Amino acid sequence: MKLIRRSSLLSVAALLVSAACTLQGQAAGTGRIVGRVIDGATGVAITGAAVQLVGTTQGTMTGVDGRYAITGVPAGTVSILARRIGYAPKTVTGLTIAAGQSIEQNVSLVTASVSLQAVTVSATKERGTVSEALNGQKNAQGVVSSVTAEQIAKSPDANAAQAVQRVSGVTVQDGKYVFVRGLGERYTTASLNGARVPSPEPEKRVVPLDLFPSGLLQNITTIKTFTPDLQGDFSGALVDIRTREFPARRSYTLNLGSGYEQGATGSALLQAATAGGENFANVGNSRALPSLLRQVGNFQNYNLNQGDKNLLISQFRNSWSPASATGSPLANGSLSFGGNDPILFGHRIGYLFSGTYSNGSDAKNAQSRAQADRGPVRGETIEIDKFSGSTATRSVLWGGLTNIGTQIGEHSRLAFNGIYNRSADNTARVETGVFSSDQTTAKITRQQYVERAIRSAQLTGDHQFGNHHVEWYGTLSGVRRYEPDRSEFVQILEQDTPTSTPVYRWFNGGNGGAVRTFTELNENSREGNAKYTFSFGAPGNQSLVRIGGLYRSTDRDADNRAFSISARGISNAVRELPAELLFDGRLTTPTAQVLDIGPLSQGGAYTATDRLSAGFAMFDVPMGSSIHVIGGARYEADKLQVNATTTLGSPIVTKKNWNDVLPSLAVNWKVSERQQWRFSASQTLARPEYRELSPIISRDVVGGDDIAGNPDLKRSNIANGDVRWEFYQNPGEIISVGVFAKHFTNPIERAYRASSSARQIVYVNATSATNYGVELEMRKNLEFISRALTSFSVFTNATVMQSGVTLDTTNGTSQTNSNRRMVGQAPYVVNAGLTYTTSDGSTSATVLYNRVGERIDAAGESPLPDVIQKPRNVMDISLRWGFARSASLRADLRNALNAPYQTVQGTVSRESYLTGRTFTVGFRLQP
Repeated sequence: MKLIRRSSLLSVAALLVSAACTLQGQAAGTGRIVGRVIDGATGVAITGAAVQLVGTTQGTMTGVDGRYAITGVPAGTVSILARRIGYAPKTVTGLTIAAGQSIEQNVSLVTASVSLQAVTVSATKERGTVSEALNGQKNAQGVVSSVTAEQIAKSPDANAAQAVQRVSGVTVQDGKYVFVRGLGERYTTASLNGARVPSPEPEKRVVPLDLFPSGLLQNITTIKTFTPDLQGDFSGALVDIRTREFPARRSYTLNLGSGYEQGATGSALLQAATAGGENFANVGNSRALPSLLRQVGNFQNYNLNQGDKNLLISQFRNSWSPASATGSPLANGSLSFGGNDPILFGHRIGYLFSGTYSNGSDAKNAQSRAQADRGPVRGETIEIDKFSGSTATRSVLWGGLTNIGTQIGEHSRLAFNGIYNRSADNTARVETGVFSSDQTTAKITRQQYVERAIRSAQLTGDHQFGNHHVEWYGTLSGVRRYEPDRSEFVQILEQDTPTSTPVYRWFNGGNGGAVRTFTELNENSREGNAKYTFSFGAPGNQSLVRIGGLYRSTDRDADNRAFSISARGISNAVRELPAELLFDGRLTTPTAQVLDIGPLSQGGAYTATDRLSAGFAMFDVPMGSSIHVIGGARYEADKLQVNATTTLGSPIVTKKNWNDVLPSLAVNWKVSERQQWRFSASQTLARPEYRELSPIISRDVVGGDDIAGNPDLKRSNIANGDVRWEFYQNPGEIISVGVFAKHFTNPIERAYRASSSARQIVYVNATSATNYGVELEMRKNLEFISRALTSFSVFTNATVMQSGVTLDTTNGTSQTNSNRRMVGQAPYVVNAGLTYTTSDGSTSATVLYNRVGERIDAAGESPLPDVIQKPRNVMDISLRWGFARSASLRADLRNALNAPYQTVQGTVSRESYLTGRTFTVGFRLQP
């Protein structure tokens, strides 16, 4: 509390100092101009450039990262002149500044070939050439695609997962997990402000991007080609999420919104039971595993009598059945405050504080699922175990960030980035159907609460001394996935006599009738990274040599415990009772001899310790005026240990030591100022996820598959090749065509293992795999058709791809096809959009379209075909209307076509449901 109070006092003091400075500036009738000076051809920051206020002697020199600041600028319309030896001077006109105001103006300089011919441009035009998102893509060393805050603001995207799917070749599965170029999530990694983000998912390496609200994002960059300064364990892509930076002048932004989801808002929905704290994604210990059950563990060390078992059963919350409630409307809000003020003894510090919160109900309607079995004729499939019902979820997402930065002298810049996001999904599902083995009609009720949190604290430094540039960061990050007290309750429909009325009764035999599951995963990571760059040669045509190193320490602790309650000698009258009456204490009195409890074998715990050390060396050398060669190698040493304990208490230790050299070579050929070619080849890898190395078994309680890890898994090695042509006709426009190819050695695949009992999914190394395709991208203003269409622009990107995997048929797995596409790989992805924007940018309308070709959701067990996720046509519409200088309204329609989600296996529909259209409105205030 003392720390909080002290921070509050500092914040108040900072605001008072800032206000005083603002009043002083207003009294003097002056303002401030800040920005960066960069090389227009390479995008590299230019240090030591002179920036002067035209007609005066006022000016400054650019420091680290090309940044500059001119204070005491007279209010009115002014011009600035930027100069640097080797570059043509540039004057930027039409800068309008008010008293006490700060404005941001970046400047790009071009090299002087023969004479230092001066260039004059308007401020509006200069902003167009520097701030466009495609400028970073054009000047990148490899193939990248970016989505900026400006683009996100013109779409209905609420989080990073929805925003990144607009990128060429990107698909998003389950609304969370990113697939790039048709590869599964294991081949895509995520970083936050350049540092790796641990995953809160127990069986996935990729981070669910729905954890990041769009209001906290500056941009999302998808890097598709490897260079030695990047971490080597990605082969599909690296998704780098950058949080918002502080503004040049003090400002705040307020967003408020609400919405309606078809089939959920205002409708009668299932409502999972609550224990307190669900609305803030923080239930604490209210749902935690009871201490007595934690103490007895796997029951192996205790000789439990009936009284002990009754006591243990009575420790569970008596919550099995969802209630019914009216679906609440969607609601969201965010507030950001930031600026750049002389806070500490006249020293300027930039700051941004931002928070966001959203909640609402959603539903899956017309929901059905089934299993497939072989038909009477070879190659046919028949439907078995079909269930239908509905699912309702109450979701919460909130987060906050703090960014603080300052420039120390002209050569150094320090910054702190902190982010904390938290989400919760409280889900209820009820379904009825028939088990085909004995034609038993059953009703299954599930309640599941999942809480996820991610945090990151990063300190970064940037130092420029002449031709020497040093960058470093240190990051502490962590994630938590908390799934306490999931419940499953199964009833079967019974009829005592042919004329009696059928009634549902508790399925009290076996291990699946009443189950409580408790799962928790915690992962903490510490990462340090440093890079040194030495540049030499003529301005605009410089060579770069870069070396660096990284160390990351990761610790994971995962625990999964499931308990089954059964009964013997129980009457049908008792079995007909609702679950809350069955377990209200009447059957767990000290003398009762009815109920039994035991741990399920599908469960266990594991810990993982992972230590990664890496170093690299690379170069970027111009070959003449139009060709750049980028090459080098990265060395990574990874030491991993996984300690697993099954539910029965058997310890298993898996150790891996991997040492790899990862070379890379790229050639960028700049044909003209508007056209360039990219060629690249590299070697990367993909390591198994910790859970995949843990041989413990987990299973969905009713009708699910057993899933087992494999301690013998090898890492995958991938050879990558890319060729890409890019044409930048005008600022903000691009036409590009790219070809990519990948060859995998020892790729990891999910496969079925032949078994006489339950089906078992295992992770195995296939022999090899290939992945190749073509990417097309276009962004174009429609002015070339007619001047009347100047306000319209269109974009589209399409990826056509193919893959093939050759499986090892000697590893005990039972696969339908030994040669097939890779799991998760789609044959095509199409994105398209049309945007209308007024000349002042205050009003816009955007229509977005997405379609993903059918992809393998799960490999089939012989002789059944693969499980296929069917394509969906998705259309979103977004409107933005600025009705005042600082206020605007928005209206969004998501899932306008309301196409069904469906997976099939042969002629059997494995799963199908509708989510409904979503309409939201909002208000934005940004003085």
